Amino acid sequence: MRSWKVPLALGIFVVIAAVLFIGFGRDGVSTFRLATDSDAFKLPDLVIPTRVGCVVMTVLLAAITGYTVMLARAARRVPLWLIAVYGVLFVVDFLTWASAGAAVPVPGLLVGTLGLSVPLIFGALGGVIGERVGVVNVAIEGQLLAGAFASAVVASVTQNAYAGLLGAMIAGVLVSFVLAAFAIKYLVDQVIVGVVLNVLVTGLTSFFFSKVLTPNSAVLNSPPKFERIRIPILADIPIVGPALFRQTIIVYVMYVAVALVWFCLFKTRWGLRLRAVGEHPTAADTVGINVARTRFWNVSLAGAIAGFGGAYLTLGAVGSFNKEMTAGAGFIALAAVIFGRWDPLRATLAALLFGFAQNLQNVLSIIGSPVPSEFMLMLPYIVTIVAVAGLVGQVRAPAASGKPYVKS
Repeated sequence: MRSWKVPLALGIFVVIAAVLFIGFGRDGVSTFRLATDSDAFKLPDLVIPTRVGCVVMTVLLAAITGYTVMLARAARRVPLWLIAVYGVLFVVDFLTWASAGAAVPVPGLLVGTLGLSVPLIFGALGGVIGERVGVVNVAIEGQLLAGAFASAVVASVTQNAYAGLLGAMIAGVLVSFVLAAFAIKYLVDQVIVGVVLNVLVTGLTSFFFSKVLTPNSAVLNSPPKFERIRIPILADIPIVGPALFRQTIIVYVMYVAVALVWFCLFKTRWGLRLRAVGEHPTAADTVGINVARTRFWNVSLAGAIAGFGGAYLTLGAVGSFNKEMTAGAGFIALAAVIFGRWDPLRATLAALLFGFAQNLQNVLSIIGSPVPSEFMLMLPYIVTIVAVAGLVGQVRAPAASGKPYVKS
């Protein structure tokens, strides 16, 4: 079957690029700073004449769009890597236009992107596990916030950051217990339970922050932060070294968690049973798998992972707990799950994309770009709409996701 959705969407973005980047072109040169002072060797700055660079990249975007039209006419699928290349070119085109007369610090942009993406990635991993087993985990926001609150309090009292991590995981599990109990045992609508839990955790943490933590901040809200661990040699790689290999222990655990969740989900018996329960619980039940127990414990595991991600906000980034400090990160993580098609690796890439969009507004405001910061805040949600519309491939949730199972 011929599908014109992808060529149509790419064509719209080509028109936007032509009108904005060429029609409203800016004079000057755009500089991309590629090196930091501590790199093993320094890459020279990439200097691009703004008008010429925008024209060249817009032409490349048009060429890719034309190729997708040819694929659509031949009833062939557009490969995902081609859409990814198109996206990168569009972002570079946009940055070239937006940074006319200024310099974009590329390593700093990547460092900020990863920092904002860490809680999103942990939340997305929890969401993938929950939905793969058949429970829609709308309570990711509450799990992240509970983890951030518990890690701050426990680490402050014990003056041990690792104890704070343990407290964060326990807090995430407790929120998941409530979700699992109502969704699995009492068959309450999972989305409603998740929304209620988010409101409940937000209210409780805000109350305790105002009435308990603020008056006793020296004792209850002054946790020790994890120091950045610099990996020799790798940390000196230009561009990616500062972002990937000068991080806290939480980020390094995240690298392992992403690979481990993917491997266990698709290469182990545990993962096979989990996916069977999420796709066809009746068939899983007939071969002896306890559906309710499998869902309950895996939802709890998902809560522990999300709570661990919440600890990054207090022990790795800010250094203290603030009211509603997750700022909707749980909902963006849920969007990353959908955009990533319920795959841990794809969801991680989607979370990185959303973190990049959030960090881009900070960079643009620093370099004095004319683009309103509010526009950049819209980007993650626009990308989600594009994904749900099927423009990046078929999006199908696990068949039994969100559906309670009653043993016959």
